Amino acid sequence: MIGRRFGFVVASAAMVLAVSVPVRAQGHGNGNSGNGHGHKSTPPSSLPLPSPSSGLAPAALPAAWLDDASLLTPGTAAFTVGVNRWTGADLSEVDFPVVSAAIGIAPRFQIGASVPRVVGSADGTGPVGGIGTSYVSGKIALLTGADSVKLAVSPVLQILGNGAVQTLAPQQSRTEVGLPASLEVSQGPAHVFASAGVFSGGAWFAGGGTAIQATARLGVSISVTRAWANDATTGIIGDRRELSAGVSYFVRPQIALYGSFGQTIATTDANGAGTTVGGGVTFLFTSPTTH
Repeated sequence: MIGRRFGFVVASAAMVLAVSVPVRAQGHGNGNSGNGHGHKSTPPSSLPLPSPSSGLAPAALPAAWLDDASLLTPGTAAFTVGVNRWTGADLSEVDFPVVSAAIGIAPRFQIGASVPRVVGSADGTGPVGGIGTSYVSGKIALLTGADSVKLAVSPVLQILGNGAVQTLAPQQSRTEVGLPASLEVSQGPAHVFASAGVFSGGAWFAGGGTAIQATARLGVSISVTRAWANDATTGIIGDRRELSAGVSYFVRPQIALYGSFGQTIATTDANGAGTTVGGGVTFLFTSPTTH
């Protein structure tokens, strides 16, 4: 039971490349699309809202703006180490490692966190290296049961990384909070999920997708996401759309490998247009009393 549930979580989360809206970077940056070196592309780590660097965290699901409504079993913990690469029109970015963890605390509550490390460019003309935008979240089940329909909310704290902080105005905070609501409908091995919500900075987001547990070991998924915002100071609107897909495979009952691919759609270079690929490994730990 745990293996099948965990397999779905990996499948549904590995492909979710979190969306970002660089509204503040456009309004308060240094005039070079938020990266400071004349590139027309803005790397994800230089955007003040969720970016692909935090979206490749299967099972942990700490960045829950697009998520299913299922929770880890109490006493079950998940630990993920991953890497992802984003490529824009004239710039690229690598995040390694992306470390994520989560633990089931109670039947209706789990906690999680995700911390990426951005690999800085050797000549200083690319992304700012160091700790990237990190997240700490909880997940609360509001509706559970055998009717295959679930509902959850996932309050999340965002802590901007070194690159994104440089785009902020003096009065703006490094931290923001988000409140996604997630709905999940299951039918046999297929699961459909959707999320929507808002961050305290004024960005709205919505998305949905489906995941299928093709076999006991193999899971596949696909999703589409959108985030948008209107800066109250500058009036600039940010809009980012992305189509993503992923696959996971259990090499052992408690060890899964995953890979993902994402492509932005109708998104400008300043809003982080580009392609993201990633992969990694997730470990599942259970207490002796967990069934």
